[in-house]
This record gives sequence, structure tokens and C-alpha cells, in this order.
Amino acid sequence: MKDYSKMGDKSTMQRTRRRLEGTAMGSTLFDLKPGVGIGPFYIGMPICDAFGKIEQNPNVYDVVHVKYYDEDPLKLDVVISFPDHGFHLRFDPWSQRLRLIEIYDVKRLQMRYGTSTIGGPSTLATFVAVYALFGPTFPGAYDKERGVYALFYPGLTFEFPIPEQYTDCCHDGEVALPLEFPDGTTPVTCRITIYDKSSDKKVGVGKLMDRASVPPLAPGSLYMEEVHVKLGKELCFTVGGQHITFGASPQDVWTELGRPCGIHPKQVDQMVIHSASDLRPKTTLCGDYFYNYFTRGLDILFDGETHKAKKFVLHTNYPGHADFNSYIKSNFVISVGEGEAEANRGGNKITPSTNWEQVKEILGECGPAAIQTQGSTSNPFGSTYVYGYKDIAFEVMKNGYIATITLFQS
Repeated sequence: MKDYSKMGDKSTMQRTRRRLEGTAMGSTLFDLKPGVGIGPFYIGMPICDAFGKIEQNPNVYDVVHVKYYDEDPLKLDVVISFPDHGFHLRFDPWSQRLRLIEIYDVKRLQMRYGTSTIGGPSTLATFVAVYALFGPTFPGAYDKERGVYALFYPGLTFEFPIPEQYTDCCHDGEVALPLEFPDGTTPVTCRITIYDKSSDKKVGVGKLMDRASVPPLAPGSLYMEEVHVKLGKELCFTVGGQHITFGASPQDVWTELGRPCGIHPKQVDQMVIHSASDLRPKTTLCGDYFYNYFTRGLDILFDGETHKAKKFVLHTNYPGHADFNSYIKSNFVISVGEGEAEANRGGNKITPSTNWEQVKEILGECGPAAIQTQGSTSNPFGSTYVYGYKDIAFEVMKNGYIATITLFQS
């Protein structure tokens, strides 16, 4: 069960608190893998996989916050936060893959590196302890404005607050490692960041956090595969080379895309009342059925009588929509123009990043929107708006971004 709330111009999703025995602060040991990840979370993982890990261990992750920028979901990271464990997962908003792990309260998270532990309430992550455990490295960097010294390893950064009276000890390139103050004390880690080590970038917090990027996908990966849409005709999958046309049979689809993740009957279409051409009796089930390809962000609707594909639904998986985390984001490309080459030259493309105002600039104005509630009593995000053009309908969220596109033959 989850409840949802708003905080300023950012939205949060919060799992209902279920304090269970064995989930106290520091009782779970997380493996720290520099440049790779922590515990079950690894750099580059899709956000849906992260949610899957959370759902598999509800006793460990009993308090979860999801934060995103509601007004412009592509502007800032999507963040999954674990306040009981003191760390964030930061996902690139476009690819929805993990780019940075930020441990902001080291005393709450007990970590294991090799055979040794560090952090948590009982093992202080001091500069001397970190240096002894992870080994020698080059002198780090001192941020005078924040009063923090950063120590860098491949794919891993430790940050230490420096008391004002000892700032003279931290001039770049002049620090004796491990860092100890004249009174014999050593600073304690206040923050740890984990990121892709192949980029060879030094990543910290603030502006340095923006340097972290997701690693490249493995060759042949189907994640975020470009799907070229030919309106009124077909879908073309660029990695696998499949083509799914209107009128395709279930056997055709199985042959091209494999077994669907789910199959379910279609409920009666509440919009059919606006169609004078459909005179069929309206019942709870209309006989049509969907093939759901959640890992491709795709639904295919088959006619219940002819068993031919008659609609394709592509999902953007934006947070703030009722279907968020039900589908992997579909990376569709709709080229608009007399020919695809012409559209490419003119920039008339519609993708998941295209907002509604840009769609109207490309396709022109259309009629008034139909309002879609998706069960307003249980949907905390409110209504969406459906706009129709020839061969395509757009479901648009209140922030102006596309939630789904539905393709059909007019």
C-alpha cells in the first residue's frame, strides 16, 4: 500500500510505514561495490528493477519516498529515498536508469567492503579508517564554500567536513594522507557517492553530482529500443528488426515479439458512446483483449471477433501517472511529413520527450479534450486529457507531457 503527497513543486510517493522487528537502523548489512552499486542496487539499473528489489524485501525497505519534479519530469532526477537507511538512488529522468547512489547519513547505513565493515551506528567511517580500508589514492579536493574535503577512488567519493580552524590543512595538493588534524583527531565521513567508474570522472555533491552519467547499454539491449511509428501502418523495432502491422494475428505477434507478459480482456470502452458507427450492445466486457508487453512499454489490442491487431498503446512511464512503474518506457519516434527523410530534416518528430505544446506545433490544433479519470477515488494524480488526430490519440498529463499514445487506423 502506498500513499501519495505533494511537497512544493516536487511530488513524493511514500510507502505506508510498517515498522517491523529487525528493520532497526543499521541492522541490515549492505555490500559496498565501488563503481558498481550498494546492496542489490547497481549503477545503470532501470527504475522498474529497483522497485522490484524493494518489493521483494518489504521488511528491509519499509519506508520509501519517491521524489520527482512534477512540473517538468525531465528536468531533475527521479529519486528513490530510504530515510531509515540514509541513502538515495538517483535516476536519470530520460532513460530512467540509475546514475548515482548518494549515502547522505553514513551513521544509518552499515556497509561491508571485502571482509570489513564500515559505517552504521557502531563503526565510524573516519578518514583514517577509510584510507586503511580502501587503500592509498591521490590527494582529493577541498571545497572552501562548503567546508568539505572530497577523497576520490574509481567510482567512489568520500566527503569529510573540515572544522574552520583546520581549513589551512586542506589546500589542494598539499594534504598529507591520511588526513589528521594537529590535535590528533581525524574527520568523519558525512557523505558517500557511488557512480560509474568507466567515465573516469570525479563526482561529489552539488554541481559535481551532475558529472555522474549512466553507463552505456550492452550491445543488443532491448531496453529503450527505438520504435519507429508509421501512422496507420505499423511499428518498427530498430534493434530486433521486427515489424508489427495493423491486422496482425496473435500468432504473428508471438512470432515477432515473443510471449506477452500478460493477456487480459478489455473492459467496455467508455468513449464508444461518442461513436455513432459502433452499434454493438455495451457490456462490461466487449470481447476484445490486450497483449501486454510491459518490458517494451507496449499494449496491443486485438479485435475479439476477427482476432486482428487494431490498436497499439505506447507508454512513457512518467512519474505522476497512474501507470507509473507498470511499464518500461517506450522510446517511440513518430516522424511527421510526406516521407521519413523529410521529417528528419525538418525535425518534425514526436518522441516521449515531446510535450503537448510541441505536438500541436507539429500536428496543428485539434478539438477539445476528453477527460480521463481512471477511477478518481483511487488515483492520487487526478485526471488526464485525451486528444485525437487521424490515426493517433494522445493522453496528456496536467503538466503537458505525454502519458500514452494510442495508434489506430482511422
